[in-house]
Amino acid sequence: MLKKFFLNTLSSFVGAWIAIILFGIVGVVVAVGLVARVQGSDATQSIKKHSILTLDLNGTIVESETPTSLDYTSLVSGSIEKPQTLNVIVEGLKEGAVNSDIDALYLKCGVAAASPATFNAIRDAVAEFRKSGKKVYAYGDAYTLGTYYVASAADKIYLNPYGQLAIQGLGSTSMYLKGLFDKLGIQFQVVKVGTFKSAVEPYITSDMSQPARAQLDTLFGAMWGYMKDGICDNRKKLSSEKIDSLVNNGLVFSSANEAVKNGLVDDAVYERTMDERLAKFIGVEKKKLNFVSVSTLVGQVPWTDAYNSKNRIAVLYATGEIVDGASTGINYQKLVPIITQLADDDNVKGLVLRVNSPGGSAFGSDQIGEALDYFQSKKKPLAVSMGDYAASGGYWISCCADKIYADPLTITGSIGIFGLIPNAKGLADKLGVNPQSVSTNPAANFPTMYEPMDERQLGIMQRYVENGYDRFVKRVAKGRKMSENKVRLIAEGRVWNAIKAKEIGLVDSLGSLGDAIEWTAGKADVLKKYEIAVYPVFEPSFWDMLPAGEIEMAKLMKGSKSVDLTEVGINFIEKVIRRNQVQARMPEFNVTLCN
Repeated sequence: MLKKFFLNTLSSFVGAWIAIILFGIVGVVVAVGLVARVQGSDATQSIKKHSILTLDLNGTIVESETPTSLDYTSLVSGSIEKPQTLNVIVEGLKEGAVNSDIDALYLKCGVAAASPATFNAIRDAVAEFRKSGKKVYAYGDAYTLGTYYVASAADKIYLNPYGQLAIQGLGSTSMYLKGLFDKLGIQFQVVKVGTFKSAVEPYITSDMSQPARAQLDTLFGAMWGYMKDGICDNRKKLSSEKIDSLVNNGLVFSSANEAVKNGLVDDAVYERTMDERLAKFIGVEKKKLNFVSVSTLVGQVPWTDAYNSKNRIAVLYATGEIVDGASTGINYQKLVPIITQLADDDNVKGLVLRVNSPGGSAFGSDQIGEALDYFQSKKKPLAVSMGDYAASGGYWISCCADKIYADPLTITGSIGIFGLIPNAKGLADKLGVNPQSVSTNPAANFPTMYEPMDERQLGIMQRYVENGYDRFVKRVAKGRKMSENKVRLIAEGRVWNAIKAKEIGLVDSLGSLGDAIEWTAGKADVLKKYEIAVYPVFEPSFWDMLPAGEIEMAKLMKGSKSVDLTEVGINFIEKVIRRNQVQARMPEFNVTLCN
């Protein structure tokens, strides 16, 4: 007994000391990380005469910087990266165009993951850079559709002699999950409004409906046509028909020489020769070449942090799925107080809401919409700038703005609502679980996950969703100054590309975030004296403070080298079930341009 006590005491003592040592190590790591963050990863770069601005188009590109949140899957799979942000890329290219020390732009292209509108915004920024008279050169060991689309705005395009043009058109694959849920014993009861409101289909059918397929055919066809036209503008040997012919005949597997012959690229060269070419292009010796990243350039100028300015234009990012109370996505409980604060701050002269959202919770969308109404009641201008998506709930929060800008490749609309109520009685039966309820009224436990709804209950839910749809339609009609009947004709849950959305009145202008900011400043009469502040204010997480090497160490400390697919699947199912039962969201399809 005494021996056991002694061993327990000793183990506790040793454990405490180990904890103290580990805490000290973590403290040092965080301190090092903070220093590294202050100095920046590009601290060794300097800007001097005849510098070349470099944009590395690899990895994930997101809207703006957000706190890093690493989960179990990220750690054990090693998929740990700090993504580039669109706002830094665009601002860096803008600054590079006017910086007298920058002679040219070098695009290092590879496999970058982003949606069409993000690539289009980068391409537009590259085209603006060229208007300064400075040259743009692109090189890639391989190009995806997205990176080639950006590169097509360059003066010269180079491809590795053994490289690849992975251009195969535009499309997506949606996962239909009814078979999975049938095996689990989970059924979904659906109430919805809108012929094209197909976001519910993957949970209740095994095949895509004709309306869903038709709207995606139209959407992708329009977007692909726009991208082909953009490529042909600079690549004079190409036509829209020729691009389709090349793609249909296996462009992805053709040689670099074939790409040169067909006018897709200018030359096939190895990367090691690019320094020599770049030096010749700008007229300096190869050893004197100086490369500067866009993040370094942006770090040299005041930008987006004018929180004390008396003539402030606020740029508020609403990115991700609209959720109720979650830590990721657009959490109305966090966003609404920010909007209210900006409305009450006399130094905030106007607001640009940057929306990149497929929608989500109808309740959350309504709360954000009401807060934006309050902002406008202060007689301050409100503009919306749409990113990759501003659909369903994303359109709900956009539609009453004084001015709506969208990228030509934005996906918007999807005006509709659905209810998705899970019935897990089959799963409970399989597990041997028999829920028993006692209540004062039949409706006390309605809706429940453990019993299917009867016809009366389904009717109640249908009326509830129809009331939500009517509310959505009225809001769009008010914001877009349309009749409700006209809104209903273009609603029905249908998604639209931004060019068509402008034709039918859902969008005012095709333009960038910068265009929206400039319009707002002009409307607020501060065009010549405004400063920008970005919200929510970035607050780094613990993981943001760690240098990349320490994150890898944390991964190793998890002691696992493979992803537990069962856990991943359970997490996905849990996410679906925990969503707000009434949703205003677009269909789930992936149009990230990364083959």
